[in-house]
This record gives sequence, C-alpha cells and structure tokens, in this order.
Amino acid sequence: MQNRITQLFNIKYPIVQAGMVWASGWRLASAVSNAGGLGLIGSGSMYPEVLREHIQKCKQATEKPFGVNIPMLYLDLDRIMDIIIETGVKTVFTSAGNPNTWTSYLKENGITVVHVVSSVKFALKAQEAGVDAVVAEGFEAGGHNGRDETTTLVLIPSVKEKLEIPLLAAGGIATGRAMLAAMILGADGVQIGSRFVASLEASSHELFKQEVIKAKEGDTILTLKELAPVRLLKNKFYKDIRQAYADDSSPEQLKALLGRGRAKKGMFEGNLEEGELEIGQVSALINSVKPAATIVDEIMDEFFEAKKEIETTRFLP
Repeated sequence: MQNRITQLFNIKYPIVQAGMVWASGWRLASAVSNAGGLGLIGSGSMYPEVLREHIQKCKQATEKPFGVNIPMLYLDLDRIMDIIIETGVKTVFTSAGNPNTWTSYLKENGITVVHVVSSVKFALKAQEAGVDAVVAEGFEAGGHNGRDETTTLVLIPSVKEKLEIPLLAAGGIATGRAMLAAMILGADGVQIGSRFVASLEASSHELFKQEVIKAKEGDTILTLKELAPVRLLKNKFYKDIRQAYADDSSPEQLKALLGRGRAKKGMFEGNLEEGELEIGQVSALINSVKPAATIVDEIMDEFFEAKKEIETTRFLP
C-alpha cells in the first residue's frame, strides 16, 4: 500500500503510533515499526538521557524507520534536540507549541518534521513553517487536546481543503473502518494513540490498561481548559476537578490541584484514584490488550475488508 505517507516515512502501512507520555517507550515504538507502521517514542515523559537510552534501544530492536514525538511545552528542549541530532533520529513529530521554533533547525539536519494541530488555522501555520506533514487531531482524542472541540469528522475535510502537504488524521481512530473513513475524508494516513495504550508493549501500567478496556461510552471527558485541555477517564481525581469547578476555583487553584506528576501517577504507576488517566473516547471500542503487531494486522485486515465491501456491495442497485 503506497501513498504520500508511506513514501514520506518509508513504511508499509500509513499508520503512525502516537508518541504518548508514559506509554510510548522503545518497546512499543519498535514493535509498531516492525509491524509495518511508524513507531514513535514519546519524549514528553523522559529526561534527556532517558530519551537517549530509548532511542538506542529502539535502534537495536528494529531496522525499520521510527521517530520521536516532542511536546514543545516541556523543559530541556535544547538538550532534547541535541540528542535527536546526535543519535541520528530521522523523523520528529512536534506538538503543543509553535512549529516555527524548531522546524528549520531540524530540517537543516536532514530530519522529517511533522506537527500536530487541532484546527485549520494551525495546520496552515505549520505548513508555512515548512513541516513535511501535519497531524490533524479531533477532540475525541485522549491526552492534551484542542480548545475548540472540533471533531475528527469535521476537522479532516476542513484541513484537507486548505492543505497541500500530506495529512494524518487522529482522534477516535482504533479500527480499520475508522482508518478507511478518515482517508475517505481526505487523510493520507492515521495516527493512533489509545488503541496502542492497550498493547502488550506499551509502558503504561497494567492497571491503567485494564481501565482502558473496561471503559464505556461516556467514561471520558475533556476538562481543565483553563490550563491545558486534557481528555481523561472519570475517576476520583476527575471528581475532585469537578468539585473544584463547583467551588468556582481559580486557574491557580486548579493548577495546585493538578500538582506535579499526576499523569505519571495514573498511567505509569497505576494509581487509578489519584492519577490522571489520559485516554480517548475510542476506549469504549477497545476490549482487549494485544501485541502491537496484532493490532496493526487487525486494523489493516479490517481496512481492506471494509474497502472491498464498499467497492463491491454498498452502492449496488
């Protein structure tokens, strides 16, 4: 299967595994890459030298292309970028920041750059900054999200209409049928996060994985817009947030409630009551923890089955 995304990254399938904090270490990234997608190491939860270690181990675990996701709101960005160059990483996905800041520097060093956006406005700014592709992420997605709450169904064709460079769709995509739908809407490929959280290779805690597969429709919510919008599972921590809103808490008080290390506490350490459990709405469709390669194979099998079904049966008289 060849298109602009598979050619850009030199991969078999137009599937990118999202670089999620506390879930996307070298084991997951290498497994997805070995299965034919593009695996990403999520640097947002890593100190610089920890990132270096994950890059080195990923190189040992796969000969296929992989990349690193860099949320630009984190500290130590200069050191992170130095390590990216020193270790010879070929692909970087940036998010949560201005693409003008690092795109030129990375491209001057021969690196393919992709930026994650949640609106047409920021997709065009990323294109103007010189990125090679854009991820347009609908508000169904887990983790930090756009404030406008634009759904993937609306966002993808809106961005496609204005964009010239390759487009990846994200948010609410965990199956082959959803992948096909996103590509019919105009995407050249997909970035998938939540489904890979519930994989054997994800570094997220087993208790968190079990909460993901138990999740039902309505069990996630987008909150904390005053700080940085985040979609998470409803648990005791979320109830504390809801009470804080009921008490008319200020952004400073909300920040104090959030504290430090909430995401690590929930997703990595498995504290299901006090931790921040970031996951997308599509968790309601995830019912099992599987190897990443099995997930990729199932997505592609369903993709081709659905494509054939549409081509041969859906529109016959």
